[in-house]
Amino acid sequence: MPPPVQAAIAGGIPLSKQTLNTTPSPTIYASNLNEKVKLPVMKNTLKNMFSQFGEVLDVVAYSNIRMRGQAFIAFGDEESASKAIKELQHFSLYGKPMVVQYARTKSDVHAKRDGDFDDHYAERLKRKEARKSLPLPGANKQALKGPAPAGVPRPPGPTQHIPDEFLPPNNILFLQNLPETVTQEQIQDLFKAYPGFKEVRMIPTKKSIAFVEYESEMQSGAAKSGLAGYSFGPDHPMRVTFARK
Repeated sequence: MPPPVQAAIAGGIPLSKQTLNTTPSPTIYASNLNEKVKLPVMKNTLKNMFSQFGEVLDVVAYSNIRMRGQAFIAFGDEESASKAIKELQHFSLYGKPMVVQYARTKSDVHAKRDGDFDDHYAERLKRKEARKSLPLPGANKQALKGPAPAGVPRPPGPTQHIPDEFLPPNNILFLQNLPETVTQEQIQDLFKAYPGFKEVRMIPTKKSIAFVEYESEMQSGAAKSGLAGYSFGPDHPMRVTFARK
């Protein structure tokens, strides 16, 4: 019996996912996402990440077996979508290289804006019905792979690591790259200018980092945006991210 055919892979990405749609659209289709990450976390991460390139109107992702590992990110314009594709193509998110391209269909938020949502929704239902006759993704994968030999463990899945820049909102901010000479009062003077400020917590053994707490995530987000790029000197541009929960 011949061995099962393995999917061709380049750069950690199946070649079948590397033929991309190049017809411009304000909506991005993202695939090869880590399916083990909880859906709300993934959607929030994608919104934070793609918002660097323009206004994100909507992020749509699903947990059903046909659509998991995929998402749609709707921008207000094509230019923002193009910038995001250029910068984030094959970005490693939660341990998997993300594949991004222009979506082949219009998003709901754009259909509502353009006034043709009824026709758009009817077409979407037709496509959904047509997909029901297709085999489920990976339906024959286990049969081809077979059980692992006794005593041989499966290789571990990718670890769920997210860059600091794309952490979900938190009412506590994490400051990095502070000069060793900075004082708690200096940091307080900066951050108490924003509503909801509560306190600054410094680390005695590592003065280059600190935590700043606000009453709400919205208030900490305003301070984070307002002080992005603030520098204590040419060698100390302050890095401000949400603290990990």
